[in-house]
Amino acid sequence: MKSITINGSKRESVGKSSTKALRNAGKVPCVLYGGEKPVHFSADEISFSKLVYTPNAHTVVISLDDKSEMNAVIQDIQFHPVSEKILHIDFLQLFEGKEVTMTIPVRFEGNAPGVRNQGGNLSKNKRKLSVRALPKDLPDYILADISSLNLNDKITISDVSEETFKFLHPDNMVICQVKMSRASLSLETGEEGEEGEEGEEGVEGTEGSEGGETSSSKGDDTPKTEENSEAKE
Repeated sequence: MKSITINGSKRESVGKSSTKALRNAGKVPCVLYGGEKPVHFSADEISFSKLVYTPNAHTVVISLDDKSEMNAVIQDIQFHPVSEKILHIDFLQLFEGKEVTMTIPVRFEGNAPGVRNQGGNLSKNKRKLSVRALPKDLPDYILADISSLNLNDKITISDVSEETFKFLHPDNMVICQVKMSRASLSLETGEEGEEGEEGEEGVEGTEGSEGGETSSSKGDDTPKTEENSEAKE
């Protein structure tokens, strides 16, 4: 996985007033967890742009002013509710033999026949997935190959599993699937309705002809009755 270096300075004071002063100066207060004790530091807000405002996943190399360097991943990040500026970031230190949990983006690749030829739509249920692995085995992305998906086909967690990391999701969880589009569904429903109307017209015509035969047969019976009564007289 690709890494981004963040140059920071250790904080001498961690009170509210000093935190406010850092933010006013365009810096972000940060804490690194996972080591023997938490490390408080700050860094320029602009240095986090390629780390935070991106769909890609990265590890971080934190380089402090005392010449120390530590590998880490973002554990939590807080934004201002109005301006959406970064208020605070928590990092988790990485160690070679210790597994870590991280959210990895899903990359969809290919052209699904169910979309191209069968009028379906690709529904992307999950764009990011949580995985657990050693730092060296963390993937840059999860590849979902949709080039063989026909209508109503889907890709689940079990279809993209790897031996080097494990997903923190059920094996049957759907990542994406090809569904029938609304236009195709409406067209199919309309065709079924037309077939039903044609069938009803045929039944009505048959009932009408049967009704005609019944009335004519009743008309034939009436004269016969009159003739019989005249004969009796």
